[in-house]
Amino acid sequence: MIRRILAIGGGEIRERETLPIDEYIAAEAKKIAGERRACGLFIPTASHDCMPYYNTFHKVYTGMFDIKTDVALTVNREIDMDKMRGKFERADFLYIGGGNTVYMLEQWKATGLLDLIREAYERGVFIVGLSAGGICWFEDMYSDSVVEGEYKMYRGLGWLKGKISPHYNERMLDFDEIVRYNKFCAWGVENNAAVEFADGEPVKTVSGGGKVWILDGSSGEKIVKTEFSA
Repeated sequence: MIRRILAIGGGEIRERETLPIDEYIAAEAKKIAGERRACGLFIPTASHDCMPYYNTFHKVYTGMFDIKTDVALTVNREIDMDKMRGKFERADFLYIGGGNTVYMLEQWKATGLLDLIREAYERGVFIVGLSAGGICWFEDMYSDSVVEGEYKMYRGLGWLKGKISPHYNERMLDFDEIVRYNKFCAWGVENNAAVEFADGEPVKTVSGGGKVWILDGSSGEKIVKTEFSA
């Protein structure tokens, strides 16, 4: 079974900025579902389970693409793990929303949700994430999760190799300097752009106007930027 992750750099789903990416996700979900009606499970942990966020996801994916949606809520509530597991088993794709990445990972580990996400990933459920939901899979991620506006590198789950910054078009100068100073390579994913990984390897980009970049700062002097397009 192929394990797939689509990392979206950012963009406002409620403003339909990511619509070309959403169309791709919906089409892939329908391929996975076959004759069944496709189902997407929305995980809004990073936004502290913001229900308006889920409502927007539902309006887009059900209203525009006829995909059934559900939501996995864990914040400030008792979790029935049998019911939660059922949600994951019915899902053709998981959509992890944006927000506070560090909080999200801590909450997932504390509640057992991370185990369900890992099991879904291993059995080939399509994993999709935007911003926090797109960067958490990597070894290291550029985020302001602890103090808003203060960006630094944090450890991710390490399911995908490398380092990454979402919203790269907004954070380019600062992130480039970190990449150069530390002499490493990284991904820079702009708003309204996404990069897909299959079994840990980058295989595809999807764009609503943004770009995906590979940044090479290994010389310590000048960053070499290559647009990744596949």
